[in-house]
Amino acid sequence: MRACRRDRVRALADCTCGIGVSVSSDADSDWNGVTFGAGIACASTIKFGLSFVMEARNRLAGSRTRGRRSASALWLRVSGWQHFRTLRRCANVLLRLDIPPGVGSSAATLLLLASVGYGVLVGGHAPQFFENLQNLCDGAANRVGFRITEVAITGEHEVDRDRILLLAGISEHSSLVFLDAARARARLMSSPWIADATVLKLYPDRLRIEIRERRPFALWQKDGRIRLIADDGAVLEENVPARFSGLPLVVGAGADEAARDFLAILARYPAITRLTKSSVLVAERRWNLHLKGSVEVLLPQAQPAFALEKLIELDRTRKILSRDVVAIDLRLPDRVVVRQSESAAADREGALKENEKSKKLGRPRGGEA
Repeated sequence: MRACRRDRVRALADCTCGIGVSVSSDADSDWNGVTFGAGIACASTIKFGLSFVMEARNRLAGSRTRGRRSASALWLRVSGWQHFRTLRRCANVLLRLDIPPGVGSSAATLLLLASVGYGVLVGGHAPQFFENLQNLCDGAANRVGFRITEVAITGEHEVDRDRILLLAGISEHSSLVFLDAARARARLMSSPWIADATVLKLYPDRLRIEIRERRPFALWQKDGRIRLIADDGAVLEENVPARFSGLPLVVGAGADEAARDFLAILARYPAITRLTKSSVLVAERRWNLHLKGSVEVLLPQAQPAFALEKLIELDRTRKILSRDVVAIDLRLPDRVVVRQSESAAADREGALKENEKSKKLGRPRGGEA
């Protein structure tokens, strides 16, 4: 494309030069040199102008290509300059601030405290640190007359005084000012024996603690282990003290929470209660009674009290609990199923056979008569 344009320019220049020569030939002799020179000059001027235009166009095309290549670098320089201007404005704003004296020292102190606190937490020294801080505060308060000199405790039976003070976090160095009553109450109630607690601060040096203990209610057996529980199912002791061995025994998963309602029903029938060795919760739905003499009583899920009344009536009329039986099934409302022991079943089978023999021997006599 550029070569074609270059040839056109050269042809135009040659044509112009020829025209100048022919005009100068037809003129007078005096003007021959002048006319020929003017033609040559005009042709040279046109040729030079066209050459300059073509060269300018070529440079412009090259500058466009170079401009595209340097556009990204130029944009980076411009954007970097904008960021620099933004940073300079922020710096000028900070320099114009009127910072009060001592702010730098306070910031340095806070930074130091933050570093120390982070080290204490990461290193696991937080409990020891707060304990030492509490001791320092208690010491300062005790020197001005806020030492706890009297602690009145009410409601304790199974938990002794020393245990209560230890749970509440009260020592001979404690001060009334820095004692957190809410925290002391929460620590007291962390004991399974304590159902509720109240901590009262009586300035300047007296403290009152009122507690309400859970009462031992029953023994709960699960997974081969027997525990002491309260009436709400809370486990009071993992190892049962000997003085509580006479409490009712409940067995099975969920028996700890369901024992209160069932034992309340069972308590209505003292004759059954005295014979009961343990109460077993089956599938967390219904109860079985294991009586003395290896007798098992199967109670229904609904209306166990009605079944117990039926058992009392059977024992009164037929002495069923005194017989050689191993199981009494009361789960069906319209019948009672009794399973005898092996020896009793054998004796009964022998008695039936003897009865059959006696009947057979008695029939001929009856016929002859």
